[in-house]
Parts: sequence; C-alpha cells; structure tokens
Amino acid sequence: MTFNPYIYFDGEAEAALRFYHEVFGASDLTLMPYHEAPEGEGLPKSDRIMYGHIMLGDACLMASDVMPGMEAGPQQAVSINHSVPDFETGKALFDKLLEGGAVTMPYEPVFFSKGFGMVKDKFGTHWMIGVPPEEPEAS
Repeated sequence: MTFNPYIYFDGEAEAALRFYHEVFGASDLTLMPYHEAPEGEGLPKSDRIMYGHIMLGDACLMASDVMPGMEAGPQQAVSINHSVPDFETGKALFDKLLEGGAVTMPYEPVFFSKGFGMVKDKFGTHWMIGVPPEEPEAS
C-alpha cells in the first residue's frame, strides 16, 4: 500500500499536469474534463479537469480542478516530496519547477542529504526535491 498525492486547482489542473508530465518525464498523462461525464451524473458541462493523473513508474500524482462555482483553497500546508538519485538530477528538476515559481529553501547539500531544496511552483504546488540519505555502513 502507498499514499498518492491528489492536488486541487482552480482552473489550472490541465496546464499543471502537462507541465509535471514534461518536467518529470512521466509515462502517462490522463485528463478527463467535467464535460466528458455521463449525462445523468448532474455534473457541469465545463472544460475544467474532473480527474487527471501522471504516472512515473509505479507512482501516481493525481489532480483536478475544483468543481465550477466552488471555492479553491490555496495549497499551503502540504509539500510533495520527490526523491532523486543524485545531486545533478535534483538540481535540474528543482530549476524546472522554479520557472515562474519561488524558492522556499535553496537546492544545495545539507546535513542529511547530498542535495535538497524546496520550491513553490508557478501553480502554487510546494515541492521538496532531494537525494535520500545514505545508508550507514555496516560495522
């Protein structure tokens, strides 16, 4: 079992998922707008995204827009953590996510990682990008 992040947007889910698909080199991009829902469901006829996801290996990042007319709250209290194999990979992802966004914590070596940083992207999603800590050597 695992946890899969689900992010809500206010009309930007399609652009955000397309951006994440490109940044992470995801294998799958699924976008289902509200107007594709069956007639009897009573959902609005809108181009907003009712459900979407990207796949990166076995990992799934899901997102949608809030239903038209509903208020969307900002993504303030959650960050999506993404582990990378090395400093260079992490720095490249961090820099792509930073385009149009803001640094929360610069990407650099820290006491617990060869590379770690936090960024809020142009869609308001908070990311933590880092190299996992090394395993201690067995004695």
